[in-house]
Amino acid sequence: MNLFRRTVIGLMPWVAACCVALPPAMAQGDRLAFGAGRVSLKPRGNDAAVPRAPFRTEAMLQRAAPTNQWYSSLIFSEKPENIYAQPLSFRPMPGGLEVALPTKAVVPTERRDVEIHYAHRNAITIAPVAFEPGRALLAGSSDWAIDITMGRGADRFEATVAHGSPYAWFRVGRGDLRVRLPAAGERVATADPRMLVLRLGGVAYALFGPTGVQWEAASATEWLARLPAGKGFLVASALPDDSAATQALLLKHAYAAVVDTRVDWKVDRATGEVQTSFTATTQPLEGSETTPLLGLYPHHWFRNASLDGRLGPAYDTVRGKVRLLAASSFRTSARYTGFVPFWPAVAEGTPRLAELRDVMKSDIRNARRMLLVEGEGPYWQGKGLLRLVKMLDVYEQQGDKDGSARLLELLKTRVEEWFSGNDRRRYFHYDRAMGTVVAYPEEYFSVVQMNDHHFHYGYWIRAMAEIALRDPAWAARGRWGDMVDLLVKDIAFAERGKAEFPFLRNFDPYEGHSWASGIGLGEHGNNQESSSEALNAWTGLILWGELQGDTALRDMGIWLLVTETEAVKHYWFDLYGQVFAPEYKNVDVSMVFGAKYAHNTWWIDDPRQITGINLLPMTTVSTYFASHPEYIRRNLASLKDEQKIWADRGKKVDPPDIWQDVFAKYLALADPAAALAAWDRWGAVELGDSRTHTLHFLLSLAELGAPDTSVTADTTLYQVFKRPDGRRSYLAFNAGKAPITVRFSDGRQLTVPPGQLARAGTP
Repeated sequence: MNLFRRTVIGLMPWVAACCVALPPAMAQGDRLAFGAGRVSLKPRGNDAAVPRAPFRTEAMLQRAAPTNQWYSSLIFSEKPENIYAQPLSFRPMPGGLEVALPTKAVVPTERRDVEIHYAHRNAITIAPVAFEPGRALLAGSSDWAIDITMGRGADRFEATVAHGSPYAWFRVGRGDLRVRLPAAGERVATADPRMLVLRLGGVAYALFGPTGVQWEAASATEWLARLPAGKGFLVASALPDDSAATQALLLKHAYAAVVDTRVDWKVDRATGEVQTSFTATTQPLEGSETTPLLGLYPHHWFRNASLDGRLGPAYDTVRGKVRLLAASSFRTSARYTGFVPFWPAVAEGTPRLAELRDVMKSDIRNARRMLLVEGEGPYWQGKGLLRLVKMLDVYEQQGDKDGSARLLELLKTRVEEWFSGNDRRRYFHYDRAMGTVVAYPEEYFSVVQMNDHHFHYGYWIRAMAEIALRDPAWAARGRWGDMVDLLVKDIAFAERGKAEFPFLRNFDPYEGHSWASGIGLGEHGNNQESSSEALNAWTGLILWGELQGDTALRDMGIWLLVTETEAVKHYWFDLYGQVFAPEYKNVDVSMVFGAKYAHNTWWIDDPRQITGINLLPMTTVSTYFASHPEYIRRNLASLKDEQKIWADRGKKVDPPDIWQDVFAKYLALADPAAALAAWDRWGAVELGDSRTHTLHFLLSLAELGAPDTSVTADTTLYQVFKRPDGRRSYLAFNAGKAPITVRFSDGRQLTVPPGQLARAGTP
């Protein structure tokens, strides 16, 4: 990320990133070996190929393609989609780079609710006067900013845009710059001749030129920035309000051009505190001001004591208020509240224990079929693996050794079929040119559009980590564990600027959540539907890192889990009332886009599945929902009204109680007794789960109490529960090879033998 570092202060162009080998891999013809696994180096037969991302500079082509990001459409499409940086949006066009400040639109739907849109509309266009701009290319990227070049031949025309920034910084190699308006704009008086403010459709666009710039009105819809010799730059912005103080603030910081952005994280093992630091590096275009204006999202500023008294004006955006901070860095803090891989046995004498044993007998008979109920690709196969792993938990804890052994063998056999590379149809493929792993048979455009890798591989990583709890030698590096490492790198590579994989493929460090679309299709930008499946992936990273003694991977997983959880609380559930528009009628959002949020799914508008897709898979990690039990009750209550509207529209779903196990578990996090009473043994079960695991989940919480996220511990794998009478239960798992003593924040201590789950508290 160095457009201005090389064009403003004259440093040398980037040296092309060198190719990075894939350790520990060995080429064998058209395959690579990873331990006992094999990965194809090309698709087989008529299988679709990974798409190319040609719209990058030569230097960027030496890196792995940054798919699944807020700007990924830029590198794939001949006609890129809108780029939503918040608060501004951008679109490269043949005539130049469009800049807009999206404003709210309330859009009614056939579902009898509304969507909230902040689409790219009424944009101004910045372009060179002396030459026609070329096709936009990605020229650089850092953790939350990108460089775009639209030069033609030897002529340069470049821009830097960043998440949260109220500015875009433009550079032209020769001549002046043109500003085109979609309609006649009204000029607003300013105190500084470098500044041009134009009011257009309720938005005040502010343009900042170098000292000596001459602003010339070529027509009612076109202005020219006549640039002094040697000062070929312009800064474009939009004002959050009309005050003179805001004008002065944006003028003061406009010339501090961002040249690099970086996010860093730190996990305090003793307290569970997760700190994130955001740092922007700048170079002044003129003058001595080097402090940038950073736009902070709600998950940055809400309840952040380190920002008290420091925040300035705010933009109204699709993410809520983006508040300005004059600083080169800031930090956030959140707590990791833990999880354990599984819960202990349901004790003898527990009501409905006989029922649990009955469903266990039924499920073990159908276990093989449960591995392949819906699809044959990596998503449904991954769900099948986790389904059996969660059953395995119960059979082990309840002392069914034969059932446990059968499930473990089924799991290993299926994994080996995929990882070995010997199966005729099911295999993984590494694409060197793009820096990615894809799997066949393809599901949900995971190859041709690079979609959903964190969803798909998250199930595999989580399942493999839990198999490794039982048989570490089988899952070790040198055997099947190398394949897990490969999938981890595909979705969460920790290094920047490499050819092997992109940095954090799916995760957006500044937005605080993941994106699902690989190529960024759609006028509303990238999107993510199932936030809960993203969190499942980060859980897998934590568990795999803990088992392997890889503290860096474990801590990265914790940071990803905690950060995305905070974003989900704001942008999917609006738990703190800072994001959803007053006109929005639903309690939750199921689809978050760069420029809209909606209550729908990609495949059906059934209210149960709309809500449930952001809950599943319901496992021991899902206790993060329990921090707001009142919201759980409100969400489930609203679901009844939504179902009535759906039925009034003449809609039906089969079965009518679809995913009733998901909702029973969800309710159990707030009211275990009510959830257990409501669950129907003979009712529907989501295809990623089983009756065995559901009933064990419900019986466990009925005994332990609802999860208590107010108590933390000085270890990775732990959980605390609290019964209605106030008595707590404490769980901790030791993935190491020596005993540990776990210290909880309320003073309780628990000694845990190696490889064991220990419990203290309420009997």
